[in-house]
Amino acid sequence: MLTELETDIVALVLSVLCVVAYYLFLSMKVRENPTYSIHGVNALSRRLWVEHVMRSNSAKDIMAVQTLRNFIMAPSLMASTAALLIIGTLTLSGQAENISHSWHVLSTGGSHATEMWILKVMLLLVDFIVAFFAFAMSVRLANHVLFMVNVPEHGTHHALSPRAVAHRLNRAGNMFAIGMRAFFFAIPLVFWLFGPYFLLISSIGLVLALYRLDRSECQEICESGSESAVPSQNAPVVSMHAKYAK
Repeated sequence: MLTELETDIVALVLSVLCVVAYYLFLSMKVRENPTYSIHGVNALSRRLWVEHVMRSNSAKDIMAVQTLRNFIMAPSLMASTAALLIIGTLTLSGQAENISHSWHVLSTGGSHATEMWILKVMLLLVDFIVAFFAFAMSVRLANHVLFMVNVPEHGTHHALSPRAVAHRLNRAGNMFAIGMRAFFFAIPLVFWLFGPYFLLISSIGLVLALYRLDRSECQEICESGSESAVPSQNAPVVSMHAKYAK
């Protein structure tokens, strides 16, 4: 029989292995097809968007600024949310003796010790701090792109080329994705406060959800069958204006 502490440790190790196995599977698929993941599609679209804006001279300046402003609003909001969650987690850490036993009422295993409760809250706090840092870095990098994207392409420094600017914008997008993943990983950590079995079940559920969320729409279309995705050669061609006339 496992002790209460060993039950928590085993559940944590199994949950981590489940997540690591999923990301190894995802990295293998991305190496075979970079657009297998929605993140690869987003990176490609951001690179093409930057190249299109910078090569259109001043015709797209206002559109570029508005697009980047809308992009910055999302990580700014999420960074504020992460800051509030950090404060709430710090407040929760002082309630260990009061609620550590009551929150395990539904769990048949796991340690009720105050030290284990503090460890769980500390891991949750680290997760929210990572999310805050990632969202803040996303805002910082996007603010840099806000000025770079309006620099004409011809005659500029190599650090201001469309490829370099697109790389910085993709870094901002990657940091935003890391912050969102940190929020997702907070779900099993919160369930761990109620018991180790809830941690394991929620981790498996999170991996299944990420498997659906990470695949791009074109990948789902390809897997559903080429017959339904590709129209027949003998099918009549319908004008776009006629299709949306009504």
